[in-house]
Amino acid sequence: MDASEHVQVAIVGGGPAGAALAQILASRGVQVALVERHSDFEREFRGEVLMPSGLRVLAEMGLAEPVAALPQRRPDRLLVHRNRRRVFEIDLSEAALPEAPVALSQPHLLELLVERASDHAGFHVLRGVVARDLLVEGDRVRGLRLQTRSGESELRCDLVVGADGRGSVVRHRGGFHAKSLGTPMDVVWCKLPWPDIDPGQPARAYLGGGHLLLTLMAPDGRLQLAWVILKGTYGELRSRGVEEWVERMATHVDPALAAHLRAHVHDISRPFLLDARTERVQGWAAPGVLLLGDAAHTMSPVGGQGINVALRDAVVAANHLVPALRGGGGPAALDAAAARVEPERGPEIDRIQRLAAQPPRLVMRSGRPAAAARGLVLWLARWSWVQRAAAGTASDFLDGVTDVRLRV
Repeated sequence: MDASEHVQVAIVGGGPAGAALAQILASRGVQVALVERHSDFEREFRGEVLMPSGLRVLAEMGLAEPVAALPQRRPDRLLVHRNRRRVFEIDLSEAALPEAPVALSQPHLLELLVERASDHAGFHVLRGVVARDLLVEGDRVRGLRLQTRSGESELRCDLVVGADGRGSVVRHRGGFHAKSLGTPMDVVWCKLPWPDIDPGQPARAYLGGGHLLLTLMAPDGRLQLAWVILKGTYGELRSRGVEEWVERMATHVDPALAAHLRAHVHDISRPFLLDARTERVQGWAAPGVLLLGDAAHTMSPVGGQGINVALRDAVVAANHLVPALRGGGGPAALDAAAARVEPERGPEIDRIQRLAAQPPRLVMRSGRPAAAARGLVLWLARWSWVQRAAAGTASDFLDGVTDVRLRV
């Protein structure tokens, strides 16, 4: 594709929101260009947990069978520990929970979405191309200024969709403003060999000492580890060397996993610090531009919602945009359609962001009152009636807050 060509929709960012929207639009006959700054998707992803809400969206897109064939792992139990001792476990097996979260390879998912979009003549993917700025004429966005391997170019379109993540160029250049909701934590992510210390493929949660450590089997069969720490403390830990911060992690887990961490300290794959943020843009649309996914609402890593709400954003956006793009109503109709996305998605985003803020506040507080509160919560969680009462909140994370269906 010649980058100076005109398309109906230019999507910046080939993550879950951008790739899913591109696939839906292309399959409905819309001329769409997906601008992705990387040349491929073979890089480390942290948020690879798909909830039933996200899996249902992919099924609505007709992708249930190909998605089921992608590399993935489903935890069969959740083992919960406090102060290194197991306090209870939750059965996540198919018999107990027919629809449950799965850890699914995000690179494979994104390549699948792009591959399916490429089946349609109106779709173009621009890999290794960076969106530098918006083309603005009068009071309307008319396209993108791009940096390609051969130099600078322009891509004109009827609508720019910013799905380019928390550092969104579209958000910044479009004059959108995000309100920070505050997140008192950072997350250290890393991978190492899977430990054969429990039967099956359990996920584990370790609480105590103002820390939260979560593990599960990644799609590639390795141990994915997320260590939740107080914001701003990772730099001091990392400066002491990998052995010391791994030792700090080991002090918060059970003896078997601690021994595994110490034995494989030099096998750890690319530790990565996620600067956890929770942000919300008020007003996702402006003339000629729309924000989706993390560009519109950066999610806390708590609850594994980022990829799921991004996919659901894409479906809702497609429901509104496709009729406007097909109907030939012009810029006014397209802008009105884009403006309807946030009011439909907002209630779910706001609810999930509020829920995700609660566990860190409980876990990360220090002092005896906070420790007593954590102990009480874990003690109560043993009882079936408490688990039933909590099922409504869990359902919001698993199934979503609103009914999202592909209607076009």
